[in-house]
Amino acid sequence: MDKLRLIIAREYMSIVGRKSFIIMTILFPFLMIAIGSIPVLMTMLNNSGDQTEQIAVIDETGRYSAALQSDNRYNFVAIKGDTLTNAREFYDKSKGSISAVIVIPRDVETSAQVNIYSESTVAPALTSMVNNALTDTIQNAKLAAKGIPDLQKIVEETSIDLDVRTVTWQQDGNETESSSDIAMGLGMILAMVIYIFVMMCGSMIMNNVIEEKTNRIVEVVVSSCRPFHLMLGKIIGVGLSGLTQMAIWIVLLAIAGSVMGNVLGGLAASPEAIAPGMDASEVNNVATDFMQQIMSINYTPIIINFLLYFIGGYLLYSAIFAALGSAVDQASDTSQFLWPVMMLMIIALYAAIGCAENPNGPMAFWCSMIPFTSPIVMMIRLPYDVPLWQMFLSHALLLGTALAIVWCAARIYRRGILHYGQKASFNDLFKWIK
Repeated sequence: MDKLRLIIAREYMSIVGRKSFIIMTILFPFLMIAIGSIPVLMTMLNNSGDQTEQIAVIDETGRYSAALQSDNRYNFVAIKGDTLTNAREFYDKSKGSISAVIVIPRDVETSAQVNIYSESTVAPALTSMVNNALTDTIQNAKLAAKGIPDLQKIVEETSIDLDVRTVTWQQDGNETESSSDIAMGLGMILAMVIYIFVMMCGSMIMNNVIEEKTNRIVEVVVSSCRPFHLMLGKIIGVGLSGLTQMAIWIVLLAIAGSVMGNVLGGLAASPEAIAPGMDASEVNNVATDFMQQIMSINYTPIIINFLLYFIGGYLLYSAIFAALGSAVDQASDTSQFLWPVMMLMIIALYAAIGCAENPNGPMAFWCSMIPFTSPIVMMIRLPYDVPLWQMFLSHALLLGTALAIVWCAARIYRRGILHYGQKASFNDLFKWIK
């Protein structure tokens, strides 16, 4: 046990003591925020261009061209025309000054079709703008043509935007408003955290084993300790470094959440800064409902089960990575063994995404029982109060399979770390296990 502790401490400090570990631990949350902001920034940059495209509009009905309002991207110019041939003729005469020609035919109310002509593929933004602008206008015109007094007003009054709220009954009889979107988002975040950490830490263990084997350092180390202790020390040391990194991120998120709470609290004093047109009471009601939805989730069992699934999933896959690293002489030879493991991880991630819509369905149940997918899939189900018997059964299957994988990996590891010169195959791995 003393040697095992030395190996764990050495592996832990060799990772935590690196400058790259400290820098990435601090910068990673900001990098994730930046990556999430990139689509928004790109959309803003895409919509803020100085160049405005000229779009000609030939309205054969003479009634609907005014519905197309120009903006900073497209300038719609209404052109008088009678036939479809005018579109090509006008486009050729413009000599490239216009980008496209929109033709609204006379029978648009019956055919429900508008044509956009251009020499290049029409941008989806233009198609969506034309569709949204003309659909409501033509629909209102058809309602007015029915000749029924105040028909349009009646339709507007009967149209509703239904607000579906979910309420959870507590054990003490109280009711709290919940949110399926928040629960789904929390589950997806936890699933991605386990997926990323298992992949990252597993690859780190495999590369570490390959490096020591290539440098022949492992031959000296195994003369002083058992190969099983060496493999287990690497797994535990790298896992502790991952938990340390996660703990630091939780502290940073708590600090960021506290700062954001103070900022929002200051903005709440002036509701027009948050939501123009809403008074202080409405803003407070929205904020209260949002906080109730967040607090409606029971976080204590989620955190406990997250740690247990993280440890079980990491132990299972990291043992496989360590065994694969010991079976090859260089990193380029791991592809033949690595792709089945990668496929299992990808299948688990896709299963989690597929189970998000129905976390209590049959696919979600069976995928949360299979040890190779349960650490990720069960993260989707945790915010939805999984029955205790399913939780215990899933933990038991995961722990039992993880221990069996560690035992098999140890038998491969003790043979593989001293195997040089010849590429190992799957048959060799099975022989070493036997």
